[in-house]
Amino acid sequence: MAHKKLQYEDFKINLKLVLSSLWASVMFLYIYGDYFELYVPGKVQGLLNGQNMLCTPYNLLLATIVLTLPSLMIFLSLIVKPKWNRVLNISIGVFLTLFTLLIGASSFTEWRIFYVMLALLESSITSIIVWKAWQWPKN
Repeated sequence: MAHKKLQYEDFKINLKLVLSSLWASVMFLYIYGDYFELYVPGKVQGLLNGQNMLCTPYNLLLATIVLTLPSLMIFLSLIVKPKWNRVLNISIGVFLTLFTLLIGASSFTEWRIFYVMLALLESSITSIIVWKAWQWPKN
């Protein structure tokens, strides 16, 4: 009697869904980083007395623009046509990979080592986004 090897059913996931879910993961990691940072000694006091990196309206606007990119890409990765989708995912992915690596490199302190770990994860995921978008299949 022939022994049949068990195989689990799988199906190909649309690239747009893959990219969208990767961006959702990046966004969650950003949110976790900002939340965990509240536990760093002096952070809450700095927020209350205005002594932090986002103490001007322009710094706050710049941070808002950068941090909204992943959440916008969750949606845009699903609706934008492949040609522009690829361009957006590659360009924003490269930008955020470099930006996050810079943040991680500047966070080597005892209380911000979690930021380094998150930066490595975020950079890995945005690098995967760039690679997947670069490899976008053609018809």
